[in-house]
Amino acid sequence: MSAHRPCNIRRTIIYTQCTLALAYMANPAFAADVTPVLPTVSVTNEKVGSLNAPASTGSNLDLTPFQTPASVDVITRAQLEQRGDASLVDAITRAAGISGMGHPGNSGSSLSVRGFTDTTSVMRLYDGTRQYGGVGLSFPFDTWSVDRIEVLRGPASVIYGDGAIGGVVNVIPKKPTRSAIQNEVQATVGTDNTQRLGFGSGGAINDKLSYRVDLSGDRSDGWVDMGDSKNLTFSGALQLDVSSDFRLKLSYAQGRQEPMRYFGTPLINGVQLEALREKNYNVSDSKIQYDDRWTELSAEWTPNIDTTVRSKLYYIDSKRQYRNVETYVYNPGTGLIDRPADSGATQIMHDQTQIGNTTDATFRGRLFGLKNQVSVGFDLSSSSFQHTNNTYFGASPSVDPYNPVPGTFVSGAAYIPRYRNKAEQYSVFAENRLELTDKWSVLGGLRYDHADVSRADLVSGAAAFDQKYSNVGWRLGTVYNIQPDLAVYGQYAEAADPVGGLLMITAANSKFDLSTGKQVEVGVKQSFWQKKGEWTLAAYHIVKNNLLTRDTNNPSVRIQVGERSSRGIEGTLSMAFAPGWQFDANAAILRAQFDDFNDSVGGVAVSRNGKTPPDVAERLANLWLSWNFQPDWTASTGLRYVGKRYANNANTLTMPAYTTTDLALQWKATADTTLTLRGYNVFDKQYFTTAYYSGTQWLNGPGRQVQLSVHHRF
Repeated sequence: MSAHRPCNIRRTIIYTQCTLALAYMANPAFAADVTPVLPTVSVTNEKVGSLNAPASTGSNLDLTPFQTPASVDVITRAQLEQRGDASLVDAITRAAGISGMGHPGNSGSSLSVRGFTDTTSVMRLYDGTRQYGGVGLSFPFDTWSVDRIEVLRGPASVIYGDGAIGGVVNVIPKKPTRSAIQNEVQATVGTDNTQRLGFGSGGAINDKLSYRVDLSGDRSDGWVDMGDSKNLTFSGALQLDVSSDFRLKLSYAQGRQEPMRYFGTPLINGVQLEALREKNYNVSDSKIQYDDRWTELSAEWTPNIDTTVRSKLYYIDSKRQYRNVETYVYNPGTGLIDRPADSGATQIMHDQTQIGNTTDATFRGRLFGLKNQVSVGFDLSSSSFQHTNNTYFGASPSVDPYNPVPGTFVSGAAYIPRYRNKAEQYSVFAENRLELTDKWSVLGGLRYDHADVSRADLVSGAAAFDQKYSNVGWRLGTVYNIQPDLAVYGQYAEAADPVGGLLMITAANSKFDLSTGKQVEVGVKQSFWQKKGEWTLAAYHIVKNNLLTRDTNNPSVRIQVGERSSRGIEGTLSMAFAPGWQFDANAAILRAQFDDFNDSVGGVAVSRNGKTPPDVAERLANLWLSWNFQPDWTASTGLRYVGKRYANNANTLTMPAYTTTDLALQWKATADTTLTLRGYNVFDKQYFTTAYYSGTQWLNGPGRQVQLSVHHRF
């Protein structure tokens, strides 16, 4: 790879922003001093559903979920406040067909959607921007600063690139508005010595400037021994409405997490014991810390009602530190928990940076006399990831399962930078929506992605590899409105996933191409009962090819011929079925399996064809019911069901299905002050969120928790 290429990418990114600014200044209206108009606010007693609300995640054409030939869910700010999920993953998994599988190795953020798992198949975005490389996301993690969460299930590569065959989740923060300045503060106390505080403020400073600032922090003793945690996050944005058709926004977000230093509980003779539910086998001086910074300068130009140009320049800096004993294995001979010296003592530093630019333009007009929308754009980024470690070797004595003496971290291996991966990525994309009639539209999209990934061995000083990857993803979909509020749709899409996180990919795996996938989806969406109710139903089939599998003739060798697939049905229902009552529910049923996949067991290739991939729940459901039984009082309850999941490819280790129940009682003491008493997992159900790398080490979910919050606006 040319030594000048990273500089060229960076220059191109900066040049793009300057070009956009110059193009705007060339507009004759630039000098006009036009005062932005405050938006009109309408008040209605009807429930306004999410199907007809704007959503940016399903398309670059500013379509609503009702207009999009795909499954798009929107979790609104009102729903976040009603359900009380402070953890972002808890909030995301209220959406249909999504389960969490977070552990410290993936920064606690990984998800499972439609039979596909982890950051190389389920993409997470922050305000439409992805952190490249599939390393694992540690930001955002808190919902206080979130305006809404948009979920697109199924391949999303046409919009966001490789790594989204399962779906994409877009976390959209609160933003500046042209309304009067309003402030808010919320304080929470609860079990496990939980304390949480949030402050937010936003509004118009003058006729040109508006802002939004959010700050939140929390701490807790946790639900396991040595389970203490503390987190702090800040997000802020300043918007300049230069004129009625051009605005600039500078955003900055920062988060620091010190999460629970907990890596799960090992199986004892093949089962999990209730008596070990709160035990932690890490060392006493263990450490996990994530520090993230996201900076963005964006511009939006609407020279006329039919044209919108958007561009954003961003910089992301993430550092993740680990010093832990992570592996625990029960020894039936001694009755102790072994902490193997050759795999468990882990000291790691991730140092990841990314600079990028995304620019797109949308045009509305007519094609052959028919209404037409088209969007074209490009994406550039330059990323670097340095991995510092101790080769995962250290001395950690075995401990008693019931009364572990944690000890301290000991490793004689050098903790030094081992390798640095770099990625220079660019893509071009286009979408088009043609309205064939007032009821029938067709949507098509195309994207070309190219990445140059290189690795330097920092110990030897040699270049390990330099590989190029490219892919063309596309989709074709249609929506037909049987009635104004009833639509059927269908879509075919092709996408790609890397065989591993590109910024951590090894020299051996770098030689393999991207895995490819295709999906067929059909569905129906309806808003009914004067928009007081909505329901959706979707059926899909996804096939992912070119997986890494063991060669049957030589199991020590990986070959890229594997395949896995999933098919399923998802449904959602939301309705205000009586005065004061609101009901929201969703469910997913799927069948996921390996179609062509081998493991190496004792040096022999063993077929896993027909087996379910690990961490995939084939039955999922969520329910939320609220009742405003008095003018200032609301009672709510929520159920979360996650079906059984397997902890290994052989499907011999099964994490059982579980249902948790949440309760809430809210009192609106004044027009500006609300008190809420919440109970999470009120029946204290023991359940397991995921298995750690070995498959025999499961992470317990939190037990019963009670929290009291007060929220005040001023």
